Amino acid sequence: MLKDDHKTVEQMFKRFEKAGDRAHVEKREIVDRIIEELSVHAAIEEQCFYPVVRATVPGAEDLALESLEEHHVVKWVLSELETMSPEAERFDAKVTVLIENVRHHVKEEENDFFPKVRKALDRASLNDLGEIMAAAKQAAPTHPHPRSPDTPPGNLIVGTAAGVADRIADTVNGFAQGGVNAVGDLIARVLGRQTPTRSATGSKVARKTARQVRKRTAEATESVIEGARNARGAARTSNGSSRTSSSSAKSGAKRTARTAARGATRTGRAAKAAVKGTASASRTSGSARKTAKRAATTAKRGATTTRRTASKAAKRTASSARKTASRAR
Repeated sequence: MLKDDHKTVEQMFKRFEKAGDRAHVEKREIVDRIIEELSVHAAIEEQCFYPVVRATVPGAEDLALESLEEHHVVKWVLSELETMSPEAERFDAKVTVLIENVRHHVKEEENDFFPKVRKALDRASLNDLGEIMAAAKQAAPTHPHPRSPDTPPGNLIVGTAAGVADRIADTVNGFAQGGVNAVGDLIARVLGRQTPTRSATGSKVARKTARQVRKRTAEATESVIEGARNARGAARTSNGSSRTSSSSAKSGAKRTARTAARGATRTGRAAKAAVKGTASASRTSGSARKTAKRAATTAKRGATTTRRTASKAAKRTASSARKTASRAR
């Protein structure tokens, strides 16, 4: 387990060394992960590994004490890097010194310290110690605490409390970062720009929380937008139906008016024909001509009244249709 931690940190060291001089964002992300990995690793060694080794492995006392001092120096450097801007003049230099110290520490542990431990403890004891360290890893501090005790029982008490506090702070930090990133995503969407590709920084807890907040906010935003689209679609359908109803009503009113007018015209023509026929049959009679004239006059008045009535009915129908369409919209 400890050697795997060493390999993980070494990979991060190499990433930092390959990063360009102006790769400030990448370097900040790498250093944040280095800080977390080394803080957790140092805590489980100080709480579990070194005390057991000092009590059971002959000749390991001096190596353990030297390792504790190296941890102390590393934690001070980590605490300074935690609040230092990657653009600061001494940022890269400080990380370089950190890398050199850790590599020296790892070399001594793997070449001198670990062989003594393997020789003194059997496989069952090493497995038990590994399980204890794995459990301690879940509650270990994720940030450096150089002023805290590094030996039992003080480090067990303070380290556990610090681990809880660190994880709470990491969660709050993750919520803050996730919220900021979510707002940036929303602004980019409103402006029609590409979504920012900024990544969360800090510990695993902080990064995970930030990703979750950003994802959930994006899902909620998408749900709201989809609902608005559906509402606009329904409104367009309603307006289309209203316009269709209004158009149909207007067309019906026009057809009614035209039909009424044609009927009135036909009635007038029939009346005129009847007048002519009556006048022809009764040319010899003055009273017949008078009767025919009165009939023609009455027919004309009837045709005019019919046309006016039909026109008013058509206007009322069209007005009613427009009101219905307006309410529908």
